Amino acid sequence: MARCREHRPIGVVIVGLCAAAAIAVVACAGTAARAGEPLDGHGGPVGDIAISGRFALTASFDYSLIHWLLEPEPMALARLIGHEAGVNAGAFVPGGKRAVSGGDDGLVAVWSLERGTLAARLEGHRGRVVDIAVSPDGRHAASAGWDGTARLWSLQTLALHAVLKGHTDHVNAVAFQPDGARLYTAGADGTIRAWRVRDGTALSTVHDHGWGVNALAVLPGDRGLAFAATDGTVAVVDPDTGTLTHEFAGAERPVLALAVSPDGTRLAAGGADGSIRVWSLPDWKLVREGWQAGGPVWSLAFAADGESLYHGGMDARTFHWDMTGPEVAGTAAPRDGAPVVAADPGERQFARHCAICHTLTPSGGNRAGPTLYRLFGRRAGSLPDYPYSPALDSSDIVWTEETVERLFAEGPHKVVPGSKMPLQRMGDPVARRALVGYLKRMTDGPAGPSRSTSPSLGEPAR
Repeated sequence: MARCREHRPIGVVIVGLCAAAAIAVVACAGTAARAGEPLDGHGGPVGDIAISGRFALTASFDYSLIHWLLEPEPMALARLIGHEAGVNAGAFVPGGKRAVSGGDDGLVAVWSLERGTLAARLEGHRGRVVDIAVSPDGRHAASAGWDGTARLWSLQTLALHAVLKGHTDHVNAVAFQPDGARLYTAGADGTIRAWRVRDGTALSTVHDHGWGVNALAVLPGDRGLAFAATDGTVAVVDPDTGTLTHEFAGAERPVLALAVSPDGTRLAAGGADGSIRVWSLPDWKLVREGWQAGGPVWSLAFAADGESLYHGGMDARTFHWDMTGPEVAGTAAPRDGAPVVAADPGERQFARHCAICHTLTPSGGNRAGPTLYRLFGRRAGSLPDYPYSPALDSSDIVWTEETVERLFAEGPHKVVPGSKMPLQRMGDPVARRALVGYLKRMTDGPAGPSRSTSPSLGEPAR
């Protein structure tokens, strides 16, 4: 049974079968943290945060979302499992009873938060889905795909509404106009485009920035459309005229995330360098600046009162910055796959290639992959408490120093084709041997459990 780390698990409920995969919801009781402390429950990087009143939704590389109660004290309500790869984006449907998510598996999932069940699988993207937006009236969801399309979905019929084609590269961001009549999209081709929601008609190219655009945020009160780009730009464009109305002081590295406070008075931006900047929208002045330890800021969301900010990235925790307090946003030491500096070359390779998905301890820690504890001498797909993909479940590979090195030399797509393991190849034989040696030392020698036909439902399959 999967456990939400630092919570007492109170049950796993099988809620349905979709595409021959069991969908599980792990409910957790207990407080995750005191106010201002991290939300701790994921087993991998946090790619998105959404907040609706007293509730939050976090999306993670560990294939799951967690539904949180933030007040009076933070508590994990449920861990939602249904994606077959990392989850990049999540959004509440107005009213707080449903949510929509998108992931590296190309799936757009609709969840009933009241029941804790998967309500619908919306399929059609031929690549990862990296952003989700829901219209203010709750009638439509939009998804941004790396197949070069954005898609509109009806949340009434739970069906495809329109495919939006026009970008010449990955689509990275989607955002609805406040009245829900228009959708804005942005992509790696550097363009921001406008579409009519009613029928999916392309209306205009709002702006051509030249550099890839990573994030969009609609500003209230006709203040325009904020965007963040790979060249460090954060700027505001008038979506009707295409005129840049304001450009903030540039960052040194790409800006990856934007958030607008609920009262519309502040704009926050998170960068690849770990920077977090907050501006006052009435006068465009920088009012706060902080840093997230351990790598890029992938996700940002203001709390309901607008006085604090949640932010996430490579660490498995979602940090909470009280902006009425110290200037520094995140000071905790990196953990759970965040970048580390290690003297041991094998440990460096493990941090770079393995730590996001795997632990070296008996517990899998809600990671996307199984624990590597006692890896050597174990048959692939044999841990009794992990639901493997069919490719690994039926494999005859025994993990030895030779087979592990071959996995990284040739890549999982060659050694175990059909598995969900990310494509990783290490061309340097010295680095490969350092990694294998480190794993051999740290995983406590051979002792493989026998193959099981009854895997736990609390972890995603690989």
